[in-house]
Amino acid sequence: MQIDLDILFTWGAIAKVYKKNETVFFEDEMANFYYQIIEGSVKMFNSNDEGKEFTQGYFSNGQSFGEPPLFIDETYPATALAFQESKIIKLSKDKFLKIMDEYPQIQKKFLKTLASRIHSKANTAKDIINQKPEFRVLSFLNSIKKTSETNQKELVPFTRQEIANFTGLRVETVIRVFSKLKTCKKVDIIKHKIYY
Repeated sequence: MQIDLDILFTWGAIAKVYKKNETVFFEDEMANFYYQIIEGSVKMFNSNDEGKEFTQGYFSNGQSFGEPPLFIDETYPATALAFQESKIIKLSKDKFLKIMDEYPQIQKKFLKTLASRIHSKANTAKDIINQKPEFRVLSFLNSIKKTSETNQKELVPFTRQEIANFTGLRVETVIRVFSKLKTCKKVDIIKHKIYY
């Protein structure tokens, strides 16, 4: 979801630059702000005591993130980290909710965005239940491909470790899966880069 920058700044938003790997907010921190990326990218993830990560989502230019708990007075369910240097807008929760009241068309777009995310999460959960690693990786690749406007193979913008974090697999398993996918010509691997 993208709210017009003029509206956000009119309502008192500020823009802040986050360095690569800088935390925007932590899991279990009270949700008090609306965030929208001007440029850059953010990943939201959970990690366990052993340091294993599971990536909940990846957001880039123009997208907002971390909004659901704003509506229900809850904490953030995941940590948000700048995936690269990023310029991000931050607006207080109360002003964000006033924008929702003041602009019904923004509220309607927002509802569609949330419904789309819920639908995507349900599909992801279904894919994670499937025990076949090839299915999980292909499902992840297909979700990336949905945003593409071409049927040609394109560079996958994630490392094997990041794909493991998204799919809940071990990196060694992901590497084996890509070897199999290359053999059956579903992916190309050129100079260690994956194309799908």
